Amino acid sequence: MLRLLVVLLLNLSLLWPLQPAMASGSYLEKTDYTLTNQSDADFSGQDLEGSSFAGAVARNADFSGAKLHGAIFTQGAFAGSNFAGADLSDVLMDRADFTGTNLSGTNLSGVVANGSSFAKAEIEGADFTGALLDRDDQITLCRKAKGETRLSLDCP
Repeated sequence: MLRLLVVLLLNLSLLWPLQPAMASGSYLEKTDYTLTNQSDADFSGQDLEGSSFAGAVARNADFSGAKLHGAIFTQGAFAGSNFAGADLSDVLMDRADFTGTNLSGTNLSGVVANGSSFAKAEIEGADFTGALLDRDDQITLCRKAKGETRLSLDCP
């Protein structure tokens, strides 16, 4: 009987990581996409506030208009993804790849993006107010920034 119970618990523990984990919030349950492959996925317009995409691969995914306030994108790969008009305020996105992403009209206020790459990203109308960026990234973004985006980046 004890052996059967141990085998059952072992099997359940092996299956558990395959189930989508839920991050408990004070009022919302959010799916945890940590270390998953979400390439080409459509998250457009979804409420993903506080969700985790840490270590996720989400190349060419569509996050346009999504609510991602307070999400975690640390060490994720988002090259070529569309974040146009999304709310990425207060997102932790250190050491993440945003190469060639569309960040047009995106709220990036208060993000922490140390060691992230924004090479070839489209940033027209993006708001970087209070964002924590590497100096090199800030300089690179300032080269293409105009208007309010330039002001929000504190460009010289």
